[in-house]
Amino acid sequence: MARTVAQVIVDALRELGVRQVFGVVGDALNPLTDAIRTTEGLEWVGCRHEEAAAFAAGAQSQLTGTLGVCMGTVGPGSVHLLNGLYDAAKSHAPVLAIAGQVPLAELGSDYFQEVDNDALFSDVAVFRATVTSPDQLPQMLETAVRHARGRKGVAVLTVPGDLGERELTADRPARFSLNAPVSRPEEPAVVRAAELLDRSERTTLLVGAGARAARDDVLALADRLAAPMVLTLKAKAGFEGEANPFQVGQTGLIGNPAAAAALQEADTLLLLGTDFPYRDWYPEGRTVIQVDTEATHIGRRVPVDVGLVGDTGATVRDLLDHLAAAPAGSEGARDRSHLHTARERFEQWRSGQARLADPAHDKGLVGRIRSALDNRHHAIRPEALAAAVDRIAADDAVFTSDTGMATVWLSRFVEMRGDRRLIGSYNLGSMANAMPQALGAQCLDRERQVVAFCGDGGLSMLLGDLMTLKTYRLPVKLVVFDNRRLGMVKLEQEQAGLPEFGTVLDNPDFAAVAEAMGITGIRVTDPAEVEGAVRRALGTPGPVLLDVLTNPDEIAVPAKPTVEQGWGFALAKVKEVVRSHGEPD
Repeated sequence: MARTVAQVIVDALRELGVRQVFGVVGDALNPLTDAIRTTEGLEWVGCRHEEAAAFAAGAQSQLTGTLGVCMGTVGPGSVHLLNGLYDAAKSHAPVLAIAGQVPLAELGSDYFQEVDNDALFSDVAVFRATVTSPDQLPQMLETAVRHARGRKGVAVLTVPGDLGERELTADRPARFSLNAPVSRPEEPAVVRAAELLDRSERTTLLVGAGARAARDDVLALADRLAAPMVLTLKAKAGFEGEANPFQVGQTGLIGNPAAAAALQEADTLLLLGTDFPYRDWYPEGRTVIQVDTEATHIGRRVPVDVGLVGDTGATVRDLLDHLAAAPAGSEGARDRSHLHTARERFEQWRSGQARLADPAHDKGLVGRIRSALDNRHHAIRPEALAAAVDRIAADDAVFTSDTGMATVWLSRFVEMRGDRRLIGSYNLGSMANAMPQALGAQCLDRERQVVAFCGDGGLSMLLGDLMTLKTYRLPVKLVVFDNRRLGMVKLEQEQAGLPEFGTVLDNPDFAAVAEAMGITGIRVTDPAEVEGAVRRALGTPGPVLLDVLTNPDEIAVPAKPTVEQGWGFALAKVKEVVRSHGEPD
């Protein structure tokens, strides 16, 4: 018996190892969702918003390295997928989106809800096509999947509403054979890079997520070069922890002074598997060597002396083969003072941060002075909350974080030790990603701990999908940094010398909202209760929302603050005080 278009697609997804499909049911998708209903081993996860569905699918792809799948029905349903798909595209996550469409005969007639999907997804997708005949399958589906996996991006397959139930005249099983290539640069380029590294007195590594699979090789290279290792946020998982004696944390606005100094004081910078985009944080006038699988990434952030296009692991192993055992003119060992200085600074910074995260910090002399400036009401410091989660969470927990201040606190106070994983909207920078990404992560393993660091602005933007957690009994733990602000925007305004404007949020009691939805809600307002509340939240079965009222005036000092930022912040505070005398709160 010939299969329908819908059944061919669903059977292929199951054969690819896809376990969940995320979306919102409706009209054009009905044949597909019915095929999922009757197919063992494939689960339909009905979300409340298609954006959440796309974020969930992208999260699964990032965690597994395989295909994530979401669906949106005709018109607005497909439009709603866009933001989550952009996040997947910017994260180089293979995602297949099935988009509904009006009946074939109505295409081009401005029919009710008709949207030109091929045009709509033209910028976000590495492949997009509309099925106009059943006999285009399974080849068109195979092409879409190969594009998504081979180019690590989004593929969109549009299925008109009257095509899903039609049968193929020449059916065959779908075939998706695709092996990931391992590439390496040409030897002369490796030799040149090794010569520059051998001459270097102070080398610093900037390591990104593209190096995660080559962890042991990268550690061996850092040891050979006596090089401190600055990590991008996405490289935290895989390179943090006591087993890495070279890492000095992150740079950039969320980073620390030790990492910034390790970059600035180097004479040679080696980039491994990273496309760190913030040009202002690269040192100037240094020798730069970059390793990346994408030739188009070489030199697009900072001028490069040698570009090595290839797999990070293979390239690092080639470098190790060509590096001298010790630099010329040395007495048999490479000078390790650059590494030792960077590590000492990093440990000093961590000690200071640990004191700030102590719930009793504001009771000491320094704490009382600081709190008079930035925490007059003695609210819960977000540092203390993040540090408590770090202490109590499992060593194999999956963390997600909303863009903004929630990511700052996670970056500084949560260590990706053990088998912990981390995902977030770290390339697109979207709001509202943490909860739906946690949803997708938890669907992969109902027993593994999944913790979402949510901003109050981000959580409220897609609040409806709390019901998805409840409906599917997903034990996600939502930690809400409830500062009643769009905190990062507030900080940006104040650093520019502007008074805070438009950032105040009129929040509900999120714990009470969660309880009304059938989810355990815990609300914390007392700094002394943070530790116990975190233990209760992480130890309670099922989904939990921990609503912690944190200090809205907390100052997140960047890694290398400028005089202009300091004056801007002071000026903004004066303006806020002056305005407050004549305006109601």
